[in-house]
Amino acid sequence: MKDLLAIRLRRRQALQTLATAAAGTAAAPHLAKAADAPRPPRPPLDPDLLNPEVPWTKVLSAEELKTLSALCDLILPADAHSPSASAVGVPAFIDEWVSAPYPTQQADNATIRGGLSWLNTESVRRFGHPFAAASAREQQVLCDDIADLRKAKGRLRVGAIFFQRLKQLTADGFYTTIEGMKDIQYVGNVPSATFDGPPPAVLKHLKLT
Repeated sequence: MKDLLAIRLRRRQALQTLATAAAGTAAAPHLAKAADAPRPPRPPLDPDLLNPEVPWTKVLSAEELKTLSALCDLILPADAHSPSASAVGVPAFIDEWVSAPYPTQQADNATIRGGLSWLNTESVRRFGHPFAAASAREQQVLCDDIADLRKAKGRLRVGAIFFQRLKQLTADGFYTTIEGMKDIQYVGNVPSATFDGPPPAVLKHLKLT
């Protein structure tokens, strides 16, 4: 009796397996057609991370980008170790950032575009020409006045708020490039045959030895 029951159970399982396979085979042409069908465009708020693209239009004007480039290069100029911020595309990164349709980026849009306008107005007021046309000394003097948000007073406070945020965005853009990572000697994201652990000096500093 037990043997007969076991045979029936195995037969039932076999029939269920065959039925499942047949259903899958019958559905295969329909699944293939669905896969080949054109997909609707992805909305800006749902990016395809496997095939990245920028689905929004960049908003900064040519004049704004000119001012931005001059300012980014003042923040991170070229030196013996690495190129300038503009040479590795930081202004384009910031343009893409402030053009994005997200709350944080839209807030930065107002800060950055308003700040660029303020900077040019202040440069014309002081020196008679826009910031990008100012001499290196004039640019430095103006930026020194807005470099410290804690000390900026009156109309300079607007510029200081802008400059503080721009310095952060410039650093973010620069140090996530290959050139920027080389500048700080970042060695992550590369294969390593061995792992020697932290240097003894680091362990001593952290009081782990």
